Amino acid sequence: MTPSMTLSESSDRLPIGALLALAMTGFICIVTETLPAGLLPLISEGLAISPSMAGQMITAYALGSVLAVIPMTIATRGWRRRNVLLLTIIGFLLFNSITALSSSYGVTLVARFFAGVAAGLAWSLLAGYARRMVAPQQQGKALALAMVGTPIALSLGVPLGTWLGGLVGWRTTFGIMSVLTLLLIVWVLLRVPDYAPQAADQRKSLRTVLTTPGVRPVLAVVISWMLAHNILYTYIAPFVAAAGLEDRVDLVLLAFGIAALMGIWMTARLVEPLLRKTVLVSLATFAAVSVMFGFLGREPEVIYLGAVVWGLSFGGAATLLQTALADAAGDGADVALSLNVVAWNSAIAGSGVMGGVLLESWGVASFPWAMVLLIGAGFSIAWAARAHGFKSGPRAAGKSSVAGH
Repeated sequence: MTPSMTLSESSDRLPIGALLALAMTGFICIVTETLPAGLLPLISEGLAISPSMAGQMITAYALGSVLAVIPMTIATRGWRRRNVLLLTIIGFLLFNSITALSSSYGVTLVARFFAGVAAGLAWSLLAGYARRMVAPQQQGKALALAMVGTPIALSLGVPLGTWLGGLVGWRTTFGIMSVLTLLLIVWVLLRVPDYAPQAADQRKSLRTVLTTPGVRPVLAVVISWMLAHNILYTYIAPFVAAAGLEDRVDLVLLAFGIAALMGIWMTARLVEPLLRKTVLVSLATFAAVSVMFGFLGREPEVIYLGAVVWGLSFGGAATLLQTALADAAGDGADVALSLNVVAWNSAIAGSGVMGGVLLESWGVASFPWAMVLLIGAGFSIAWAARAHGFKSGPRAAGKSSVAGH
């Protein structure tokens, strides 16, 4: 009996320790990416550069993720899965350590780029790894648990990193991240099972995966949903300032983050029997929040209420979309999930540009209506993808192969 058969067919228990190790990997990915945002003044002073130049540390990281994820995913398909996971974590250990020690801006940017490469490979791996650990009818729950590190990092990681930076300095903060990755390496070695690489005859080309029915609709929904989300998330400070909450951005984001955790818990219960309906309801709910912001976005109470409902609708997005994408791609799941990384990060970058243009041209009042258009497009695509991509009925009834993940 193969290891995947043992874990996915003979046991109904979730491997909590292993899945939380994957969640910790995602947490480190997000915190490593966003940490400079809260430390810009300190980094600027420490490297004797302008805050805008320090901000390019985030850009370099994102570029590394987008440019390297597909070739790295394809290149490592013949490796044992835990070795690939350890490679990504060791990448964080190495390049966060270089960032902590470097006194050269150029060296720091290179380290940030390759940290992004490690992150891109990690994101392409985590969903398939989580799904492979469990029986098909538990894949959604497993993925929800493996993704729980993301909203925790988004809601708590940056504020905590900013606080640590002020307390012990930005270099020590990056050093602490290296210590966490060192502990994670031990955790993975002790608790995360290893799997053989995907058989050569099961490996699908990038073109084959892209033309698999259902893959492109899911990716299109990823782009439209994440564009809408990140326009608001990236420019949340000027948006809530219109309601007089310029000094309460942290509380608004905390409300969003806590609600997002609740959204993950809800998604874990709904993804197996109601994946399609949960996607459609999540998009419709976000659209309703956007309309509410459009009409009442200057009321502080509306902002707080909207942030909570927004978090509930968004918390399970990664689980829902990655589950739908992996189901549609079948044996091409790893390549499809690398495409998801590209789509997701491209949407983040695109939202920065789009949101900036909207802010300069029409002000924050234009955000909700642009979001409604984007969400409406995503909803229409998801609605139309009934046969492939976002199938009706319990997903376990039409499960995809787990062995190739």
